[in-house]
Amino acid sequence: MFVRPCYRAKNGKRHAYWALVESYRTERGPRQRVVAYLGDVDEAGRLGVKEAADKKGSNRQHQLFDEVKPHWVEVDAKAVRVERTREFGGPWLGLELLKRLDLVSFLERVMRKGREQIPWPTMSLVLVLSRLCDPSSELYIAEHAYRNSALMDLLGVPEDKVNDDRLYRALDELLPHKSALEQHLKAKLGDLFDLKYDLLMYDVTSTYFEGEAKRNPQAQRGYSRDHRPDCKQVCIGLGVSQCGIPLGYEVFEGNRHDATTVEEIVETMESRYGQADRIWVLDRGMISDENMEFLRAEGRRYIVGTPKSMLKQHEQALIKDDWDAVHAGLEVKLVKGPEGDETFILCRSRDRREKEKAMHDRFEKRIEEGLVRLRSRLEKAKKKPDEQQVQRQIGRLLERNSRAAGLFDIDVKRIERDGRPGLKVTWSKRREWRRWAELSERCYLLRSNVNDWSGPDLWKAYTQLTEAEAAFRIQKTDLQIRPVWHQKEERVQAHILVCFLAYVLWKTLGQCCRQAGLGDEPRRMFDELARLKLVDVLLPTRAGPVIRKRCVSRPTDHQAILLHRLGLNLPTALEMTTM
Repeated sequence: MFVRPCYRAKNGKRHAYWALVESYRTERGPRQRVVAYLGDVDEAGRLGVKEAADKKGSNRQHQLFDEVKPHWVEVDAKAVRVERTREFGGPWLGLELLKRLDLVSFLERVMRKGREQIPWPTMSLVLVLSRLCDPSSELYIAEHAYRNSALMDLLGVPEDKVNDDRLYRALDELLPHKSALEQHLKAKLGDLFDLKYDLLMYDVTSTYFEGEAKRNPQAQRGYSRDHRPDCKQVCIGLGVSQCGIPLGYEVFEGNRHDATTVEEIVETMESRYGQADRIWVLDRGMISDENMEFLRAEGRRYIVGTPKSMLKQHEQALIKDDWDAVHAGLEVKLVKGPEGDETFILCRSRDRREKEKAMHDRFEKRIEEGLVRLRSRLEKAKKKPDEQQVQRQIGRLLERNSRAAGLFDIDVKRIERDGRPGLKVTWSKRREWRRWAELSERCYLLRSNVNDWSGPDLWKAYTQLTEAEAAFRIQKTDLQIRPVWHQKEERVQAHILVCFLAYVLWKTLGQCCRQAGLGDEPRRMFDELARLKLVDVLLPTRAGPVIRKRCVSRPTDHQAILLHRLGLNLPTALEMTTM
């Protein structure tokens, strides 16, 4: 322990007041804390206090502090003020979730320890909590977000120690532990919430770059789910459990077709977690003959979407009335495959029929209006039209409105008009196409080799793919995984890993809410608790020293109920530590 001066200007003069400070060691390095404010004491008094405090373990020290009576001071109530209001609820809640997942201790075990001033596990927590609470770039975290939050008080890292270079290096240190992190989270989440990983949904999305990303070979132009075909991108394949808990992910080249990623992701998951009796649920965009052969090769079970063109093979089954109702407006029917090892699930939906009929009507109207305009132009043409050009115009019209293209039989004939050669466009509508459209508009087809489930159960399992879609939606909106500003391949992958860990915290909060009977909407819960603030309360005394207390705002009744239901104990004040 030692005595430290605290200076304050009063009446144009600089006055020194004294505090007894203790130095102690933590896993994050040495820290200091104020044991007692001594006020304005002379040199003899300071030496006496220091001498008594330095004799650790002696009876004299214990007697000194045991016998001291409370020292009352008068506070100038008119001069009481608050300073440095900071965001507390979000960072504190995120840190509590990290502790429940044992991620703090896990990172301290696996990440290397060197001569760095701030341990890499701590800087990794800064990245993850910042992504959860205030998604932004590393530069913004260093210059704005960190100082405006309570992370400094919660993690014990001073503001001047957090800079963009140290955050970038933390990304580099975190990335090599991706596989170990996924395995740890899978086991911990399974234990916490009694999760089963027998049903695994897999889907792919993309995220685009700002800049050329020339140093990243994975950055390519491809099909953009973000409607940014002008930007390079990478594809992300994510596997989630039935309730949306992420099991793992992989990053692919931006021009990679979805179907080519299936074999790689399945083998990666099986090598990491074993080839359990797992059912893979895949969207129809993932399906190819090679993938189906791969899934069957070692007895893997699956439920997959199927192109609508295969509905034609089951036309007779569509006509019959032996459907099983799942709920109002939705029915399913099981049909055995030709070889008996597969089951096709026919599904028909009342809402889907209205949607597809409206689409067909809209595209039919567009094609017909386009043909009428084309015929009118040909009738008014004063020179011989180019037949190939007319055919190309018709082809582009049908391509833009492909949903109703099969309805029309279009013929372009050569004619003479007013003694000049010309062209005439005629068309008719196919009754057979319209009849099939009316029959199939509300229907779609699934296939599976799971033969011991009912039709409704297979359909419900397939609809859980929406959990993967929800995961992408949360990462793109709430966690702002896009756009990517990093240019190096490793930094991009580390950025995606940080977003993945923040999403795990998001889903952990959702599961905690579900267990507590608070529904399954973590967004509202997080927003409510994020309103809690941390403030410094300054109490000027009559004797001169200013007492500074770091206090957490008092929760509202609603917030207090939420905290109680979640089993969280909100601190009322934090120790003022320095480094």
